[in-house]
Amino acid sequence: QVQLVESGGGLVQAGGSLRLSCAASGRTFSSYAMGWFRQAPGKEREFVAAVSLNGYRTYYADSVKGRFTISRDNAKNTVYLQMDSLKPEDTAVYYCAANFGAVQPVSRERLYNSWGQGTQVTVSS
Repeated sequence: QVQLVESGGGLVQAGGSLRLSCAASGRTFSSYAMGWFRQAPGKEREFVAAVSLNGYRTYYADSVKGRFTISRDNAKNTVYLQMDSLKPEDTAVYYCAANFGAVQPVSRERLYNSWGQGTQVTVSS
């Protein structure tokens, strides 16, 4: 199994930026793809972004394309989510997740095997 710990959440004004980090341990980090999901109050969890195991390929939800950037540093066992031009509708708990069965980035939640505890992002208008 893999243990995932997110950090970097907080309160930011609309138009601002945040960078989330997710530190992984317990399994060779470069052997699996990673993703970010989010869950707003009263809504289902949704896909945000994913990155391949080597970091070369990425995939984004339409709602964040052009504003968010996912990346990973396999030497540090960490995946990042750079969030720019934040909007109030980006307010949610953000989760990182590991996909042991995929080389390429995927958006289907049920394909992810391990999840972090989440970090709160609040964007004020």
